Parts: sequence; structure tokens; C-alpha cells
Amino acid sequence: MRFLGIDYGARRIGLSYGDELAVATPLPALIDADAAKRWTGLLTVIAQRRITDLVLGYPLNMDETAGFKAKEVEAFAARLKAETKLPVHLVDERLSSYEAESTIAKSKRRDVRASGIIDSRAATIILQDYLNLRLPPPAPAEEEMS
Repeated sequence: MRFLGIDYGARRIGLSYGDELAVATPLPALIDADAAKRWTGLLTVIAQRRITDLVLGYPLNMDETAGFKAKEVEAFAARLKAETKLPVHLVDERLSSYEAESTIAKSKRRDVRASGIIDSRAATIILQDYLNLRLPPPAPAEEEMS
């Protein structure tokens, strides 16, 4: 199992990687200004890492309704599924970008945002949430009683 976590955005696509070890690791974000180049970059990462499952952040509203951005992600998920033939898992990503951004000093957020670091951290949070549900850590072994 090889998972690619994706935090989709109109300007940047944050990425993270995880496998059966159930640990999500950030990858460099796709930040090219050209959407076609970001798409090509995404397909390249999927092929190079031999991804088996795509985990895509799904931006529901706080009242759990699907707004404009969620519809945009649904369309992106459909394109991913059609072109890669891989399963696409939508994961509630409410507050993941906020959580990722909160780990960066306020004075540096503006510069860091353009680099895609926050987007990939958000993708890592999204993927880790999914892995925690899908691949829970093994239960500790019971100690033998003497």
C-alpha cells in the first residue's frame, strides 16, 4: 500500500506520502503557476512512487455542507479517478490548513505560504488522519504473567 495525501488548491497542491508503516511524510508541493504543469507533476509523483491510493482533502463547511470549494474538489477527484484508475478517498479536511499554518511563526507565514510548505503540511495532516483510521497502530503486547 502506497498512499498519496493531497491538499488541493487552485494555486498549489500540497502532497504527502504514506505506506503500511502508517506514517505520513510531507513531499514538496506542486507550486507551478501553470495548472497543466501541476497536473503533470502530480501524475509524475503518482507514477514514481507507485501510488496505490489517493487521499484527497475534502473541504466541507463547518456545518458539514459541501460548498463551492468542495464541489471543485469533487471534480478534481473525478478527474484523478478517471485518469489514474486509482481509488480516491475523500477525507474531511476542516481546519487542516489552519492547523498546518499554526506551526509556523506569524512573521514567516506570508513567505512560507507561497513555497507550498503549509499545503504539504496540510496534506500530511489529512493523510495521517486517514492512516490512523485505516491502519491503526498495533495493540501493545500483553506481558506474560509469571
